[in-house]
Amino acid sequence: MKRLTIRTRLTLVYGGLFLLAGILLLGATYVLMSRQLSNRESAAVLNAQTFTPEVDILKEVAEETRTDALMALLVQGGLALGLVAAAAIAIGWLIAGRMLQPIDQMTRAARRIADSPGSDRSLHERIALDGPPDEVKRLADTFDLMLERLDHSFDGQRRFIANASHELRTPLTLNRTLLEIAVRRRDVSVEVRQLGETLLEINSRHERLIDGLLTLAKSDGELGELSYVDLADIVTHVAAQHPTVTTSAGEAPAMGNAVLLERLVQNLVENGVRYNVPDGWVQVTSGTRPDGLVELVVTNTGPVVPPYELPGLFEPFRRLTTDRLATRMGAGLGLSIVRALAHAHGGHVHAEPRDGGGLVVTVSLPAAGPAQKQATGAVTGQDLRDHRSSA
Repeated sequence: MKRLTIRTRLTLVYGGLFLLAGILLLGATYVLMSRQLSNRESAAVLNAQTFTPEVDILKEVAEETRTDALMALLVQGGLALGLVAAAAIAIGWLIAGRMLQPIDQMTRAARRIADSPGSDRSLHERIALDGPPDEVKRLADTFDLMLERLDHSFDGQRRFIANASHELRTPLTLNRTLLEIAVRRRDVSVEVRQLGETLLEINSRHERLIDGLLTLAKSDGELGELSYVDLADIVTHVAAQHPTVTTSAGEAPAMGNAVLLERLVQNLVENGVRYNVPDGWVQVTSGTRPDGLVELVVTNTGPVVPPYELPGLFEPFRRLTTDRLATRMGAGLGLSIVRALAHAHGGHVHAEPRDGGGLVVTVSLPAAGPAQKQATGAVTGQDLRDHRSSA
């Protein structure tokens, strides 16, 4: 019973109650009819004793008549009850579906929001249920109010991150300019030069942090214009900037924002290069899977990563090292940005430890078809280089 849907259970309850009421009604009718026929049979026998001596024959005929009448009542009444019960069950099924339609509408809205590629992109949707102010209407209105508050909260959070990041960029750029001028002076001492280079490295780390926050805020918002992108072109383009990275770039067509997808690949490659061992290697592969997904796999050598540490690596400002002031390491946003960008494109990311040390990070995205390529046009590696040079 627990595995049945609410609609089925309501239909069974309606049909069961109707059938029980019909059986009780048929039984009551049978008892009343039996008594009525018995009374008439007795009266007829008493009257017959006055006029004829064949009373026994009359009793036998009356008994047979009463039995036949009651049997006909049971048979005909049972057939009628069965037909009406079947009609009642069918009507109950329709009525239950009609009554549960608002709940089904809320379920579809919640599923659309949960399955949305962006983490909060569909929070602007509302159920806007019409109908009387009953319990279901109040539930739908409460759900809409919750969505509205969540939408405002996430939108305010994105605006704060974007505004704060933009405001912090200006002083960091000014600091970098002043430090570069001070370090390049001919009369500067060795100690001041070393201090300036250290401060430049710290300033560079802060700039990367701001850029990461901006990308993270953008990936949680709208993707903008989508285009046909082959991840193989992006892998080749990104790997060309890192001579130690080897590639096996198979065709992997996807629909998305080319710049953000490049950032996804760039973060994975830089993460693999940064968190590596001396004389280690990084390998990047791409291809199309039979299940309709394209796959990007980045594998590197490196320190041994405990399996229980993997979920934390995708959280912002989390690294394997506990040194949050390390300047050679990243800001701890690389994999969190990768996860946000993958989710924004309708995909997901998975990491697992590599035997002997290092990580195997796999990004899966929905594959694009030839029709989408013709409709939107393709973004090539030259387009990415032109965008980077213009930026």
